[in-house]
Amino acid sequence: RIVDGQAQYTLICNRNGGVIDDLIAYRNSADDFFLVPNASNTADVVEYLQELAPSGIVVENLHTSYGVIAVQGPKSAQLLNSLGVSTDLDYMSFSVVKIAGRDAILCRTGYTGELGFELLPSWDDALAVWDCLAEAMVAFGGVVCGLGARDTLRTEMGYPLHGHELSLDITPVQASANWAIGWDKETFSGAEILREQKAAGAVTKLRGLLCLGKGIPRGGMDVKDKAGNVIGSVTSGTFSPTLKNGIALALIAPSVNIGDQLVVDVRGRDLDVEVVTIPFVPSHVR
Repeated sequence: RIVDGQAQYTLICNRNGGVIDDLIAYRNSADDFFLVPNASNTADVVEYLQELAPSGIVVENLHTSYGVIAVQGPKSAQLLNSLGVSTDLDYMSFSVVKIAGRDAILCRTGYTGELGFELLPSWDDALAVWDCLAEAMVAFGGVVCGLGARDTLRTEMGYPLHGHELSLDITPVQASANWAIGWDKETFSGAEILREQKAAGAVTKLRGLLCLGKGIPRGGMDVKDKAGNVIGSVTSGTFSPTLKNGIALALIAPSVNIGDQLVVDVRGRDLDVEVVTIPFVPSHVR
């Protein structure tokens, strides 16, 4: 589905259909792919791919060879351009560039819902690239952010996070992620179970919840209907700086419709919420 120089979001499922990780696959050539998983899952991804790899296919763990620096936001291209970096890339594509005198892979990707890029310098060059960006961003009003900010942004976009919306126990079918599976493939890891689940119909759907009162739902909290019946659970919750309101993602019964009002049990207190479409805010990735 992608050609050289392009990237694609994908899932690695185990034989039971559970998600080992979600990641971005970058195609260097027809027989050379570069995968960027979640850092904490790298070893599991490498181990499983090595187990499945046929003769002649080499799976190498490069986790300690590269750094990843996300440059995200409406002025991200301007910042990189000011450093002599060309940003003439289509969404979900990549190229090799020079920054701070070092080579780095520049990817037109991100997990914030904003216009942005991700830089992958070698591990030895990562600090120099970081320092260069940190100094240059001041002129553009940029700030340094950590994973907490990224998590808020991805929640506003309804993007799944492994261990929350996807996991070894939550399959793509159960998490409304059918779109990320190549159903037309002859086979893939977990295909039999996932196809059975798809044919039977999902037992849960990933929905957005907008808080109607003060409070912030957190992962693991029960979601109930107005009669008090538990119909699902919160997978991620946060305060949205954009909406200035509590929001959450939840896996709930498929019978629930957009616009329905439900309740989240916040440490014994009922918090009224409304089921809404996701993303909560407009996407600016393109």
